[in-house]
Amino acid sequence: MGREFPVPGFRDRSDVASKALGKGLRKRVSRSAHAAFEPAVDRPDVVESVERSNVGRLEHLVPLRIGRMAASPFAFLRGAAGLMAADLAAEPVTGLTAQICGDAHAANFGVFGTAEGRLVMDLNDFDETVQGPWEWDLKRLVASLVVAGRVGGLDEDACHTAAYDAAASYRRTMALLAGMPVLQAWNAIADDSLVAHADADELSGLLAQVTAKARRNTSARFAAKSTARRSDGTWHFVPDPPVLTAVDDDLARAVAGGLESYVDTLSTERRPLLARFAVEDVAFRVVGTGSVGTRAYVVLLLGNGDEPLVLQVKEARPSALAPYLPPTRVEHEGRRVVVGQKWMQAGTDALLGWTSIDGRDFMVRRFRNMKGSIDATLLAAHEIDDYARMTGALLARAHSHSVDPQVLAGYCGKNDRLEDAFARFAVRYADRTEADHEQLLAAVRSGRLPAETGV
Repeated sequence: MGREFPVPGFRDRSDVASKALGKGLRKRVSRSAHAAFEPAVDRPDVVESVERSNVGRLEHLVPLRIGRMAASPFAFLRGAAGLMAADLAAEPVTGLTAQICGDAHAANFGVFGTAEGRLVMDLNDFDETVQGPWEWDLKRLVASLVVAGRVGGLDEDACHTAAYDAAASYRRTMALLAGMPVLQAWNAIADDSLVAHADADELSGLLAQVTAKARRNTSARFAAKSTARRSDGTWHFVPDPPVLTAVDDDLARAVAGGLESYVDTLSTERRPLLARFAVEDVAFRVVGTGSVGTRAYVVLLLGNGDEPLVLQVKEARPSALAPYLPPTRVEHEGRRVVVGQKWMQAGTDALLGWTSIDGRDFMVRRFRNMKGSIDATLLAAHEIDDYARMTGALLARAHSHSVDPQVLAGYCGKNDRLEDAFARFAVRYADRTEADHEQLLAAVRSGRLPAETGV
């Protein structure tokens, strides 16, 4: 009989997590149960939910945020992570907890540069990341695909198929990872093999265009377009309101001062890199749809020969999902975002860290790190279907870092019951999103919510 080595933090070979364990979870929640969605009687009022989500944001930017959310049902969904979390909290879950993105809609996947300078496609927004039900991420993804398809003018069959295939790709990818060697599975699906794995040949041309554009989307290019030299030889950001605006000297010093503690959050071998740059200027730059109104700054650093490097210092607010999950102690919201991102991505930004400024939490990252994205609302039917399979595969890989893929694969199974249920949910939630968007528009028309459009 072999010797036993029970070591905390390692798997106990006498109690190996298996597909049988995951299969047993179906007794708690059947796969078909995920098809259901009926708004709760005490569901938050849509307009009140938007108003609550604006608390603590910069007031002068709230109309811009509402204007962006009002642009389409898909834009509304992007800004309403908290409202969807309230809805999902009333739906059945298996009890399997993963590190989830919290905002895994179709626009939050894209191309970016890793620490090694490789371009990969992965989830790329982690403002809402928390430990929570894996189902919440997958439901947000499939619902967003239906909403995006409808906004793009696709018929219902194409929208339903996209949601169905995203969930099917999630299931198949989880099964693939469950059967792979652990180390190989951990780093899987981070390169060009994704297109082949997800059977996304129809997207290969578009992905090549996105990748080529992403390679040009760098700090240096942004600095060349958005900075100018003063008469004394120093450089500064050129205001382009309302997106890029100047900040006063006190705020600029506070943001620059926050970089000192930020450096301490980087791995030791990265710190000398930043020591070779000098802080030159600070400006405010509006970001995103859901993030509009949060404090977000760009910092211009200069290296040898005025070599530019731009960092983004972005406010990290509590996750919009937190009120609907068991209470957990969060020491620093920026750290929550960074740790969640590193946990879920196959490769990440070498300069990702966090800091505090004037009592607020921030995350810091390289700005314009060869980022590129695909607008799902502009995809044809055959393209959105391929995109759905890709994003489903990426989400499965991201979840597999924090939940045993053998267990989750056991639950998901080998037939199409999972994808059938999630696709039906997606259609129902897309209907709800369109109705919610109409309520937002009514509040804008009545003057209850101020909206600034066209920016």
